Amino acid sequence: AAVPAGTPAPPPAPHLFSDPAEIGALRGHLLAWYDRCKRDLPWRTLAATEPDADRRAYAVWVSEIMLQQTQVATVIDYYNRWMQKWPTLQALAQASLEEVNELWAGLGYYSRGKRLQEAAKKVVSELAGQMPRTAEDLQKLLPGVGRYTAGAIASISYGQATGVVDGNVIRVLCRLRCIGADSSSPAVIDQLWDMANALVDRSRPGDFNQALMELGATVCVPKAPLCGECPVKQHCRARCRKLFGKPAPVPDVEDCGKQPGEISVVALGLGLVVTVTFVFAGVGGCPLCPPPTEPWDSSLGVTNFPRKAAKKQPRVERTATCVLERRGCHGALEYLMVQRPSSGLLAGLWEFPSLLLAQDLQEEKQREVLADHLRAWTGWPVVAGGLRFIGEVVHIFSHIHQTYVVYSLHLDGDVTLDPTLSPSRWVTEEEFHASAVSTAMKKVL
Repeated sequence: AAVPAGTPAPPPAPHLFSDPAEIGALRGHLLAWYDRCKRDLPWRTLAATEPDADRRAYAVWVSEIMLQQTQVATVIDYYNRWMQKWPTLQALAQASLEEVNELWAGLGYYSRGKRLQEAAKKVVSELAGQMPRTAEDLQKLLPGVGRYTAGAIASISYGQATGVVDGNVIRVLCRLRCIGADSSSPAVIDQLWDMANALVDRSRPGDFNQALMELGATVCVPKAPLCGECPVKQHCRARCRKLFGKPAPVPDVEDCGKQPGEISVVALGLGLVVTVTFVFAGVGGCPLCPPPTEPWDSSLGVTNFPRKAAKKQPRVERTATCVLERRGCHGALEYLMVQRPSSGLLAGLWEFPSLLLAQDLQEEKQREVLADHLRAWTGWPVVAGGLRFIGEVVHIFSHIHQTYVVYSLHLDGDVTLDPTLSPSRWVTEEEFHASAVSTAMKKVL
């Protein structure tokens, strides 16, 4: 059949897993290694021992949401506390957002917890308490569940033979097949999903997906990967290239879009005999090779892959923050906290009264605008000279480089706040730490 004009060329064979025997061997090696070496993690234990499918899926779901953008070591304690407090979807659906934020405090990316609870309420109220049973339905029906999370839940909890692609999987696949194009581009991500779906073991999809992610997390790490310990090193084209260089008769993988044909070579080195077959596509640029301006760097070895576009620099912000304090009725020091809006950054969390500053304000002017803000907000006769400058706290969000300019002010009486403004409350230091406050506010205190 004729190929429609404008159809992108398929990626050349050097970047694909096209040999069924190799796919079978890779699955076997990876699963055997996982069975021997996998980390003992609480969500894995629950997924393996929980007989109820809905509880099993919920346990996996919570872990996958928490693990987004957050390291395993940090997540474990949060996960155990969460599952102890809300062991079922039904329990979570009955919780308040305030409770969710309090338990999530310090874990970051707070909208994750909010969406998780919203989705739990939807499962209970609209889906009769039953989790969707396929990756397609999980992604379609549950807010906050994307393609990766849906694939992880469906494969681990229900045994659906569907792949997953996260940062660890991207790194492993790009190294296994020398994929050097921008790994964050939609075209490359689609190819990686196709590859993950082709590789996933049909009889143990959940274990295979976890094994691939485990490999990226513990062995095929971003810097200084442990290639000697890798269970699938014989399938890794980046490692083969590192070991044997670029044999003279064989065109570079980066040239695979320029020269048609197939060439085999026996590469000798380090006591190994490896037959490498390179299959080359026809004329035209390869969509998965590095751009010509970024050739292979022999000093980097396998860490040439993956490649990403330059990260966008976070925007720089300065915020004036005032720690208002008073002596409570029992003599303990208390701090005034206000609640952030219910949407946007740090939605619904509590913070010290704060004001985003215009750029390049002098320190004297900062005091004045903060004093004006506090006067309007509290009705208290705050003067700029009464604000004591404490110091600056830097906190890096994913897209914001935030500097909190911290002041303190002691009040000798109560403050009656306008009820139409943000909710507010006085808290002791102990109550502060038990509240839904961000890591940045803990730094400020």
